Amino acid sequence: MFKGLSPINYNGREVWPLVEGGKGVAATNHASAGAWAAAGGIGTVSAVNADSYDADGKIIPQIYRALTRRERHEELIQYAIEGAVQQVKRAFEIAGGKGAININVLWEMGGAQRVLQGVLERTKGMVAGVTCGAGMPYKLSEIAAHHEVSYLPIVSSGRAFRALWKRAYSKAQEWLAAVVYEDPWLAGGHNGLSNAEDPRAPQDPYPRVKALRDVMREGGLPDSVPIVMAGGVWYLRDWNDWIDNPELGAIAFQFGTRPLLTQESPIPEGWKAKLMEIEEGDVLLHRFSPTGFYSSAVRNPFLRHLEARSERQIPYSTEAAGDHTFQLDVGVKGKNFWVTRNDLLRAREWYGLGFTSALKTPDNTLVFVTSEDQQIIRKDQADCMGCLSQCQFSSWADTETNSTGRLADPRSFCIQKTLQDIAHGGDTDQNLMFAGHAAYNFKRDPFYSNGFVPTVKQLVDRILTGD
Repeated sequence: MFKGLSPINYNGREVWPLVEGGKGVAATNHASAGAWAAAGGIGTVSAVNADSYDADGKIIPQIYRALTRRERHEELIQYAIEGAVQQVKRAFEIAGGKGAININVLWEMGGAQRVLQGVLERTKGMVAGVTCGAGMPYKLSEIAAHHEVSYLPIVSSGRAFRALWKRAYSKAQEWLAAVVYEDPWLAGGHNGLSNAEDPRAPQDPYPRVKALRDVMREGGLPDSVPIVMAGGVWYLRDWNDWIDNPELGAIAFQFGTRPLLTQESPIPEGWKAKLMEIEEGDVLLHRFSPTGFYSSAVRNPFLRHLEARSERQIPYSTEAAGDHTFQLDVGVKGKNFWVTRNDLLRAREWYGLGFTSALKTPDNTLVFVTSEDQQIIRKDQADCMGCLSQCQFSSWADTETNSTGRLADPRSFCIQKTLQDIAHGGDTDQNLMFAGHAAYNFKRDPFYSNGFVPTVKQLVDRILTGD
């Protein structure tokens, strides 16, 4: 028997403890967030390079005209602030005074602090709170307190929250509205899996969330400050034991994947159709993201292409030593590439199959790609606009030198390019398609039978029944 949820007080208003996950570039916007709030929940506008509109309401393409990365980075920040401000204003209007509107930012996005400041300055009274993850957002509490909005850090362990609490959040405790626990094995998008945790061995979220609550109690936070369970949440009846559980304190639930398939969801029809076809195991936890974080996306041809590229990889030495006594004679210019006999034979085989360009990686390996792929990689690296604070793919860093000091990594990809493309109608097979690991439920859940796509209100009502 499903216990049912009780409303919570958030930002001075009674709302359902249901949070819409704020998904990256243009996958959550004013329409979905406004409708989620209008249904009585907490809607989340993605403030990660959000869309702006012209006078006719058409999306303004984000085209970069500057010649240098540094100047393109400034263009990116202006697009980001303007887009998020427009999205918040529209969402606030749609909500009509119901629920609440949050914004979501990635701490590792380029210019994150400037974007956040710029958006909050121009949306006073409209934004209830800021959710923020992907990195250790120490300054989040200070910025939120300055603008008198709540903050909801996203963490994947009690350990991460303890570090944030001790260094910064304890000084702005009154603005901490909730802590989002994002399960690193189940959530879509970027995940906070640490190097000590095995990506192939998922851990039960319950003990991890209980450990997070223990850390919050140590810091003196009352049990009424909710922990928001994010990642893998589909049917609330599966989480019955978590509701009104004194061990865990107040619990809310975040839905990231389910709201993708609603009438108000801004993602293109092709993406929505693909969601209906996902089977269990089709979502891959991988490390190709230029952020360096693990992330979860549908294992489509785009991701398979990256997997295959990394498999065509051999270590090399710049001088003959140890096993590396064979001179590489394919894919490279120059003679100072020494490899093992076995790797020389593999490289020649790849070369014969059309993978004729060997590109250096930061790890002293060579990756074999087609000349066409090489041109795309080099062009995407040259077109970088600094969308991340540190990008492994282009070596951009949001620092004085604008360089990570490491070689650009051809095993990765331009994340801004692919996310903008898929969100605006690009090929779902040839772009990164983020999704949570429970996405296979679209095919199994009778709610979506015969291709039914609900409104956000219908989805929220359904979730509240436990289904």
